[in-house]
Amino acid sequence: MRTAVIVDVVRTPSGRGKPGGALSGVHPVDLAAGVLRALLERNGLDSAGIDDVMLGCVSQVGEQSTNIARQAVLAAGFAESVPATTIDRQCGSSQQAAHTAAQAIMAGVADVVIAGGVESMSRVPLGTSAAVAGSPWSPLLAERYPDGLVGQGVSAELIAARWGLDRAQLDAFAATSHRRAAAAASAGLFDGQIVPVATPEGVVSRDETVRAGTTADALAALAPAFRTDAMAARFPDLDWRITAGTSSPLTDGASAALIMSEERASALGLTPRARFHAFSVVGDDPLMMLTGPIPATRRILERSGLTIDDIDAYEMNEAFASVPLAWAAEVGADPDRMNAWGGAIALGHALGSSGTRLLGTLLATLEHTGGRYGLQTMCEGGGMANALIIERL
Repeated sequence: MRTAVIVDVVRTPSGRGKPGGALSGVHPVDLAAGVLRALLERNGLDSAGIDDVMLGCVSQVGEQSTNIARQAVLAAGFAESVPATTIDRQCGSSQQAAHTAAQAIMAGVADVVIAGGVESMSRVPLGTSAAVAGSPWSPLLAERYPDGLVGQGVSAELIAARWGLDRAQLDAFAATSHRRAAAAASAGLFDGQIVPVATPEGVVSRDETVRAGTTADALAALAPAFRTDAMAARFPDLDWRITAGTSSPLTDGASAALIMSEERASALGLTPRARFHAFSVVGDDPLMMLTGPIPATRRILERSGLTIDDIDAYEMNEAFASVPLAWAAEVGADPDRMNAWGGAIALGHALGSSGTRLLGTLLATLEHTGGRYGLQTMCEGGGMANALIIERL
């Protein structure tokens, strides 16, 4: 089996995913086109040599419909011969794109693939697909789950309750995320990844979602965000504690990774930065929904022959503060190695883009610290999770 390597990873800055956000004036196709074009320019490539482009996107409706990956390829000026496909594994969509790209290369059916993702939550709000085309809650699904499933915010509450995470712990974790992200940005640690975006209001080159002055005391004043009368009646013993401050913000953004066979990288005179070491993907309880990274991590460690202590850096997506805290407790992860440059609570969670955004941060962290192995995992809607281990070269 061939080795799949990572040559480069880029991303846009994160913009607030609401009208008036820094990237809200840019069509999502053009957001994605910008990172695709940047990979070619940074690495001196001819687009005709790209075998495939795989982009994650969750809300595939309206401006993000009709295979947004193909539209982005054309908008980026790639050769018309370059195919593209759009992937939906919910929040892990672009991580799945990276898995699929690497596996295609390892299997010998491709030599050069760009994997990435895009989401404009300001222009295509979360839930638009169901609002436009109807609910996916079918009669057979209702028969299996007669009490109904819940939104991710409620799942985050159930996780906080099961793992005994109190409000103070959650607020402190969120404040730490902002502090770490602000320190990393101030030190220029994201500069090698970020592709500036031209907008009608000017060029955006910094993450809009990071709030350097965030404190746990300030977050403590926020009200729970997901308590409704219906949910309070269904879960009468739940002490509601997840707020907007301990949740990842709605975000606009795009990201992409240049993935090749080791042989093709050598032929092109490019230096691989890391190799794909192991993969896993699992399904888990759809009510708890966000616990999937726990079995996904256990599976990938078993497959790779590594232990959690062998991993030098972890990127665990901060959908909500309770998710990485529960994950770290269950798998024995060192908190100092987890999201060392901040996570999605600070850096944003542009759903379809987040997987390759995490990949870029993980790779840069390993290079900065001299670490060898990095693990990335993220919870996904419907109760799923992907996990990935890379090895720095």
